[in-house]
Amino acid sequence: MVTSGLTPVITEHWDRPDLSMLDGYRAVGGYRALAKALTSAPDDIIATVKDSGLRGRGGAGFPTGLKWSFVPQGDGKPHYLVVNADESEPGACKDIPIMMANPHALVEGVIISAYAIRANHAFIYIRGEVPQAVRRVGRAVAQAKEAGLIGSNILGSGFDLDVVVHAGAGAYICGEETALLDSLEGYRGQPRLKPPFPAVAGLYSSPTVINNVETIANIPYIVDRGAAWLREFGTEKSPGFKVFAVSGHVRRPGIYEAPLGITMRELLDYAGGMRDGAELKFWLPGGSSVPMLTAEHLDLPLTYEDMAGAGTMLGTGTPMLFDSTVSVVKAVTRWLEFYKHESCGKCTPCREGTYWITGMLEELEHGHGSEAGLDTLQTLCGQIAGRSFCALGDAAATPYPAAMKYFSEEFEAATRQPVDERFEPSASYVFSKVGA
Repeated sequence: MVTSGLTPVITEHWDRPDLSMLDGYRAVGGYRALAKALTSAPDDIIATVKDSGLRGRGGAGFPTGLKWSFVPQGDGKPHYLVVNADESEPGACKDIPIMMANPHALVEGVIISAYAIRANHAFIYIRGEVPQAVRRVGRAVAQAKEAGLIGSNILGSGFDLDVVVHAGAGAYICGEETALLDSLEGYRGQPRLKPPFPAVAGLYSSPTVINNVETIANIPYIVDRGAAWLREFGTEKSPGFKVFAVSGHVRRPGIYEAPLGITMRELLDYAGGMRDGAELKFWLPGGSSVPMLTAEHLDLPLTYEDMAGAGTMLGTGTPMLFDSTVSVVKAVTRWLEFYKHESCGKCTPCREGTYWITGMLEELEHGHGSEAGLDTLQTLCGQIAGRSFCALGDAAATPYPAAMKYFSEEFEAATRQPVDERFEPSASYVFSKVGA
């Protein structure tokens, strides 16, 4: 299997100025997979995706074909396909470039996926704070509709499909699949209690498949080239390639499409190494919600299983790298301020826990913390992890314990630094402490 080097597939023709247009996409083989798919049985397509081993590229890494197979057939209910394009994880930037550069790959993947799960309605939920992506995908959908690739009796197959491009309101919580469904239905985006799972009772209480942009963009290539072709890349448990978005203190931050199993050291080489010859201090494999790693982990394969073995997750596959100029205490505090702000407030562990953790970290950052407080922070994180309605609580409970694992001395030193008399904790945190 190929686990090294760059393997441009989704990004192969990004240098074409007309790739985002229908004619440009068709010139490089676009919509060939759709014609092939519509001559196959829907179950055969599901089997192909299942055999390919494609895992969800949104962070969880759940097998895509298996998720599709959960949708009950012959139930008399409408089926829906929803694309989660609400990319808003700190450090994550790979779905938006895909939608900007190659939107028709996403649209073709949507049509094929909807056909496979027997859905006649599909929704592409895009973060509203990125209007360029909303317009680009909307234009691609309009072009496909005008060409007869979306609508009634697509390519004479008898399959009908309506595709709606929906702009969200910029809420991080709507990246959680059930909160996204509530938002699509016109409600405030808040996660639902599971079960029932969306595959059984999703959008409008009907069977629904929710997939990430990159996941769906893989589908045309798999259908066109076959399941065995995808397994030529990556590893046995993590087959295929990944659009890695490398950012942080590197010379050439950007998009690097490579097979799963490539090491962070090799990706760092492609990114030109650390800026100004600095040394790597710590890095995160997939956004701020996954535990950090250090330079000693640079040679680990970037796969779902190897990252789990190291005590972290591949997540969105958007590595952030930091040099020694960064304070771990300040970095963790900034991330927690984000999660506190974005908590929907539905469940107590996340709503209250994020305020307490953030307040204590801010005190620590400004010299008002104590060594006893470090233990309290660990306890707080333990009370949140696994107890919240959705993964946002888990994400908030992740950075501090991981940072303490490798940089406990920085947190201990923060308890001994000069007090910043100008520090004023947030009113809500003060009120909580008084109430306690």
